Amino acid sequence: MVWMEESDAAIVAQVRQGDREAFRSLVERHSRALFRLGHRMTGNVQDAEEIVQETFLRAYRRLDGFESRSSFKTWLFRIATNCSLDVISRRQRAEEVPLYDPEREPMHELPLASEAPGPEREVLSQEVSRRLAIAMHQLSPVERAAFVLRHFEGMSLEEISSLLGVKRDNAKNSVFRAVKKIRRHLEPVAGSRS
Repeated sequence: MVWMEESDAAIVAQVRQGDREAFRSLVERHSRALFRLGHRMTGNVQDAEEIVQETFLRAYRRLDGFESRSSFKTWLFRIATNCSLDVISRRQRAEEVPLYDPEREPMHELPLASEAPGPEREVLSQEVSRRLAIAMHQLSPVERAAFVLRHFEGMSLEEISSLLGVKRDNAKNSVFRAVKKIRRHLEPVAGSRS
């Protein structure tokens, strides 16, 4: 017998009916994607973990307000995006250590064309990752969110505008500005390839 996975909507209904344990399956189902989003937004593992916890806490507390106009995942992403922006704002106000320290914690690994790259390719990849991390840190919080949602999460401009609570054109402009700034940081490396 093949067990069908319950939909998010069915699990939300169970939680609303008093089954608190059912929420655990939503946490298990979406934690990884929310962590990835939080990490890409902040570049920091601890902040990403905090974002995941805060997202689920807010979602649980506000579950009665979830109206199912969008998918549960989209609703969670909106909460996680807001939590990420809150973390970024707190850091900027406190003027703490930058969110990103590319020497300590690279943002992500870039895929390489061959399975066994040569030393030059590895050095280039590391430099691209370092420059990308620096560029991401220099984006405004909204630009960073729009870029991550568009280019890492593959969301449409309509989804991004909904998640960020801005007009579609504003979301599009934020993505455009972010791409332009990132390209400017990557130009020296991209021009050195032969």
